[in-house]
Amino acid sequence: MDKRNNSDIRIGFYICHCGTNIAAMVDCPAVAKYVAQLPNVALSRDYKYMCSDPGQEMIQKDIKEHNLNRIVVASCSPLLHEHTFRGAVEAGGLNPFFFHMVNIREHDSWVHTNKEEATKKAMALARAAIQRVAMHKTLEVKKVPIHPDVLVVGGGIAGIHAAMTLANAGKKVFLVEREPSIGGHMAKFDKTFPTLDCAACILTPKMSSVGSHPNITLMTYSEVTKVDGYVGNYTVNVKRKPRYVNEDLCTGCQECISGCIFKEPRFRDEFNEGLGKRKPIYIPFPQATPQVVVIDPNVCSNFKNGVLTDKCKKSCATACGDKKAIDFTQKEKLQEIKVGTIIVATGFKTFDAKRMPQYGYGRCKNVYTALEIERLVNASGPTAGHVVTRDGKEPKSIGIIHCVGSRDKKTNRWCSRVCCMYSMKLAHLLKEHTGAAIYNFYIDIRAPGKGYEEFYDKMLEEGVNFIRGRVGEVTDWAMTPEEEGKLIVRVEDTLAGFTRRIPLDMVVLASGLEPQADAQDVRRMFNMSCGSEGFFLERHPKLAPVNTFNDGIYIAGCCQGPRDIPDTVAQAGAAAAEAMALIDKGHIEQEPNTAYVIAEECCGCKSCVPLCPYTAITFDLTQQKAVINEALCKGCGTCVASCPSGSIVQNLFDDEEIFSEIDGVLANE
Repeated sequence: MDKRNNSDIRIGFYICHCGTNIAAMVDCPAVAKYVAQLPNVALSRDYKYMCSDPGQEMIQKDIKEHNLNRIVVASCSPLLHEHTFRGAVEAGGLNPFFFHMVNIREHDSWVHTNKEEATKKAMALARAAIQRVAMHKTLEVKKVPIHPDVLVVGGGIAGIHAAMTLANAGKKVFLVEREPSIGGHMAKFDKTFPTLDCAACILTPKMSSVGSHPNITLMTYSEVTKVDGYVGNYTVNVKRKPRYVNEDLCTGCQECISGCIFKEPRFRDEFNEGLGKRKPIYIPFPQATPQVVVIDPNVCSNFKNGVLTDKCKKSCATACGDKKAIDFTQKEKLQEIKVGTIIVATGFKTFDAKRMPQYGYGRCKNVYTALEIERLVNASGPTAGHVVTRDGKEPKSIGIIHCVGSRDKKTNRWCSRVCCMYSMKLAHLLKEHTGAAIYNFYIDIRAPGKGYEEFYDKMLEEGVNFIRGRVGEVTDWAMTPEEEGKLIVRVEDTLAGFTRRIPLDMVVLASGLEPQADAQDVRRMFNMSCGSEGFFLERHPKLAPVNTFNDGIYIAGCCQGPRDIPDTVAQAGAAAAEAMALIDKGHIEQEPNTAYVIAEECCGCKSCVPLCPYTAITFDLTQQKAVINEALCKGCGTCVASCPSGSIVQNLFDDEEIFSEIDGVLANE
């Protein structure tokens, strides 16, 4: 039945001025007057703010007083207010899907400069919506139950805080971390800006709480390998790498480390950024959680190319004694867990300073990265906090170069947000440890956080030298006797107006923050999106900053973009709150704009199965027909467009509705 001119259809039309966002370029009263003459339109109004309470109350009142059974609102983006107006329609007694929204802000008023033409376009869009909404059918929102457990991926400060927030609220949490210990980058820091609190003093209690919390299952030295399912019902495979140490039996006494046949550490210590050495059996750092040693099969004498040979005397096992925690027979294993929501907090990696060879990292021995300096100044670091250069001398002059790998078209355009502040923190710590003259080479000082500007003033008072200008190069080529044995920083001092050569004993590169190397793999595994720079993309930068486009999956911390510790903790708390709200509700309401297969028309060609980005389509071998899981379907329409037999239909976007809308746009009225 053609509903486009049906006396049973009574449409209410409302056009919003949106202050002046729409009204400045569209003649809203003229559009309302025009729509009032269209078939099936029983009421047409214009109002300054339709999304306001009075605007929504107007819709509810008109539905009852004018017996309206379809509603069209022409205003801003459906992303912002479609849910708002559907709620108003439902409160008025109608099925919420008898509503249609027209975007005349982003699609019309904001992109045009001719008011007459913009008004005509608004009329055409409104006419299309009027013809379309007459074809709408009754749809029902489906409720999917939520599994109460939560997976947190990443054991840095973001993952730790999110896990603790949920666990303290009584939720069961699985915390997965790829390294042998949780703690992330923060565990490597000496102090935190701007308060100069001891990083370990802040972090260690939280790490210990995670390790001992009854509601947290800690899975370190593990990685997520596969994620199946949908919001509320995820099945996750976790690969548990062998430590060759039984976590349940190890007490953290570290006798096995002392008993190792390698009496002196001789292998690169990753936690200390390669500045120190460790044995094949080791614990990452003194405050590691869990306090369980790990054996590196790549350097252990009991392995060759990672394969067990049993050629070692196993003195570590002997030292372990009756505890018998050493187990060289351990194998990699997969563990399957079921959760309802997931928080991704996989963090960041620091920019590889070797990508900017002009700064001499890897070529000039006394050029360091900021993380290396964090370990040098740390009392638990490779030099017990005594800062010396690689040739064993205490530096008398130190330069810190800002924005290495940030704010640069050749590397990364973005500001890494933390570099200015941690450079000033390192300036303070280096001056405190060595008494050296400190030079900060900066482009601009960016210190927008609480107490940050005051910290900058404090550095000025301490006598730290600030030179504005991008460093051209760092070399060890001496031109004068005074430069012999020094690192030479060539920089244009933009405030003084000339180029300077500054001889220094040590140079520190303030490396920027980048997405993890496997960010794209993680994105695909969790069905998330990435921005152009590679960080995970939030659903909305202002209104949904921790949500992703995949319901039930949230992001927190530097995996979304560079941020400092307070912002990371705040975002982790927000992600935990979102997950908690979903769990406590007990179910999620899913939009009914999903696709479905008309079985008798399906030819069983399977062309739709590999095209679905949400793996919502399977093939029923018994019936030889495609089947769509509505809980997984997100209504993208890919399968509908690709089906050669036309047997797949999508609610709210069936042919009748789409063709009616097209007719309305193209009609010459």
